Amino acid sequence: MSTIAAVNPRALRIVLPGGSGLLGQVLARHFQERGHHVTVLTRGPYTAPWQTVHWDGRHAGPWTEYLEGADVCINLAGRSVNCRYDQANRQAIYDSRIHTTRLLGHAIAGLAEPPRVWLNASTATIYRHALDRDMDEATGDLGGNEFISRRRRAPQTWNFSIRVAKDWESAFFGCHTPRTRKVALRSAIVFSPAPGSAFAEFSNLVRIGFGGRQGNGRQFVSWIHQADFARAVEFLIAREDLLGVVNIAAPNPLPNREFMAALREAWDVPNGLPIPSLAIELGAFLLRTESELVLKSRRVVPGRLLDAGFQFNFPNWPQAAEDLVQQWRHRDD
Repeated sequence: MSTIAAVNPRALRIVLPGGSGLLGQVLARHFQERGHHVTVLTRGPYTAPWQTVHWDGRHAGPWTEYLEGADVCINLAGRSVNCRYDQANRQAIYDSRIHTTRLLGHAIAGLAEPPRVWLNASTATIYRHALDRDMDEATGDLGGNEFISRRRRAPQTWNFSIRVAKDWESAFFGCHTPRTRKVALRSAIVFSPAPGSAFAEFSNLVRIGFGGRQGNGRQFVSWIHQADFARAVEFLIAREDLLGVVNIAAPNPLPNREFMAALREAWDVPNGLPIPSLAIELGAFLLRTESELVLKSRRVVPGRLLDAGFQFNFPNWPQAAEDLVQQWRHRDD
């Protein structure tokens, strides 16, 4: 029996704005399979076993009717930070996340029967580059202009995603929705055995022989298995005493060198060439993306989830990697 079903015997109405991407599909499938009624608000409706409703993410419209009387709103809307980092796309990323959050806040504030809980996407990259200690919700230092070595500050371009995260959360908590509990999901990288996912990208490097360390390999990788991501969201919906920011990450981040070694072992690839920092910086420049995505040390831990009694199915990366590889190999069976 699911956590939600144990607390709420009736099926819940769950609305996912921006839920057509990978994480939205992970959550929609998870809740649909457990008998809950899922509605995805999407710019381009698609064929799915759950309900999809058009919205443009910019203006109020008929989509607001689906929030009326809903139990849960999970906002995943916002353009990916992984897209090209030219100035126009930077502004589009920023606007898409801040504007859609404020739009939802305005809509929820005007409902006669608003959702009981609103979970809003955020990101664990809000924390500083950290090699020295874990970053939980209570003691973690937020990032911005920090040193990444004794003499070198983080590149100024790394500050963009941190500024987006801070302003995103500020917009979320600034919405006046007194009848709706709010939780900001500071998520680490969610690993899913799906084409185009982060897992697919790392796995491709392993299988073509470039599965060694990236940079010096000492930077920490924060991660979470897709099953635990969905279960953690379900847990937060059920726990009415939890609100504010919550880290959504496995409890054991690990250095990149060990992360890649475990992934090679899961794929049964004994060796992998390393990728130097300079090559990563050059590749990021040519692709107009940001080296932060690989070189920043994210040492994030889920303090509030653990304190609340949440138990991870995959707390350690080697076991998670093995499971994901097996799912990948059997996904078309």
